Amino acid sequence: MDYSKLKVPNHVAIIVDGNGRWATEKGKSRSEGHKQGFLNLKKLTAYIFSKNIKYISVYLFSTENFKRSKGEVSFIMSLLTDQLNEILNFCHEEKIKAVFSGRKEHLAKKVLEAMQKIEEETKNYDDKIFNICFNYGGHAEIIDATKKIVEDVQNGKLNIDTLDEQTYNKYLYQNLPPVDLMIRTSGEQRLSNFMLWQNSYAEFYFPKTYFPDFDEQQFDKAIIEYTKRDRRFGGIDYENQNN
Repeated sequence: MDYSKLKVPNHVAIIVDGNGRWATEKGKSRSEGHKQGFLNLKKLTAYIFSKNIKYISVYLFSTENFKRSKGEVSFIMSLLTDQLNEILNFCHEEKIKAVFSGRKEHLAKKVLEAMQKIEEETKNYDDKIFNICFNYGGHAEIIDATKKIVEDVQNGKLNIDTLDEQTYNKYLYQNLPPVDLMIRTSGEQRLSNFMLWQNSYAEFYFPKTYFPDFDEQQFDKAIIEYTKRDRRFGGIDYENQNN
């Protein structure tokens, strides 16, 4: 689809949802759903970046997802481990800088090492930023940022009187611009603790499509809807205000 006459967001965030339900409805295991979700993610991400969108954040696994069955959690961890090398190759092919957001607890050493390798090898790419949120929680991010701020204030590295929103943003897991368009697939209409700080003025889009089926055409529909939105950021466009 031609995006030349559409509003193109700078930062798109996606809550990857519905993998398990997609599989269940097809008589497959939930694990197969997660596998298909990963396959779709690569294809969809390449398409989104091709539309001059610079930042993509994806919510793959939350801190709360550890409450799921041990079997499902184990499979997701194994799947991520298997896909990390593929993610690295993909980032090199597309010249994408990949970063990971989330806590390191409960993640295997080999996973952490692979994540570090991806970040190190792609750090010099700067036109496309792929923020992968894994073992992530919005509350945890704000708490962790606050702890770092307190530490810097105590060590004389930060004057508390100079703390503003721009400075606070630098203490988050990644210093990224605000989210413009937040998409959650599967029809669920809630944030589920995802990028609470960054989503404060985002436009929300909740398609009923499960993520494995959320393809390029589905994303085009999201951009068409985004183009219709009037983003005022708390203000009023008096020239175009309806009486």
